[in-house]
Parts: sequence; C-alpha cells; structure tokens
Amino acid sequence: MFQPSQQDVRRFFCSVYAKSRSGAPLEALETLAALWIDEHPEYHADLADADAAVARVYEGDAARENPFLHLSMHLSISEQCSIDQPRGIRQAVELLTARLGTLHDAHHAAMECLGQMLWESQRSGRPPDGASYVAAVQRRATRD
Repeated sequence: MFQPSQQDVRRFFCSVYAKSRSGAPLEALETLAALWIDEHPEYHADLADADAAVARVYEGDAARENPFLHLSMHLSISEQCSIDQPRGIRQAVELLTARLGTLHDAHHAAMECLGQMLWESQRSGRPPDGASYVAAVQRRATRD
C-alpha cells in the first residue's frame, strides 16, 4: 500500500499547483488534484512555496484549516466514488450533490462524515467502519 509522508503529500500538491500554473502536462491524479486546487484559491499562497509548506505546522484550530489535509480528503472521496468503495459511497455522494447543488459542497459535507469515522476508529482502536461512513453521508443526503 502506498503511504506517502506528510512531506510527500505537501510536495505533491505544491508540484501540481506549479505545473498547473505553468501549463505543464499533468498525470491523471495530478489533473484531479488540480481541479480541487482550482476550487480552493484560498490555498494558492500555501501551495506556491513548497519549502514553506513542508515546514509549516497546522495546529488544527478553527482559525486555519490544513489545506493539504483538506485537498487530500477531496482526492480520497473522489477515489472512493470512482471505485464505489466503501460500497454505496458513490450513490450517497451523488444524492448529496443533488441535494446541495454542487459536488464541491457535497464533498465538504462528506468530509465531515469521513473525519468522524476516522476519529472514531482512532479513538476505539478498531478499523474504520465504512458502512457507518456511507450511512452518515446518506443521512446528510436525505435531510430536510
């Protein structure tokens, strides 16, 4: 299994941002990352300097979210939907997109569910529960 380091992830997004801005050709995953980067212009300054990005510490406070975690979650949800894993996530995100009006907003709502699942997994010491994650996204999609 591919397990990039924090530095690898940050350098990846910074490289994608630089390549995208220069018009250089992008690989498939880079193209997807570039689309999500374009949706978040508030992160462009963070992505413009790879060395500063690698050195920066994000405290996890509400004042400043970690752009690399946020973009990584967009990529994760995109990949989950492309292979429908955990099973049912594609339909749940599609329903959420229809309810909220944009894929971007649906991803942000799904991120909250994904984050909750990961937090519960870490807290309990058990593997992530994909079924509860999908159910949480489905609940958000069917809320009034």
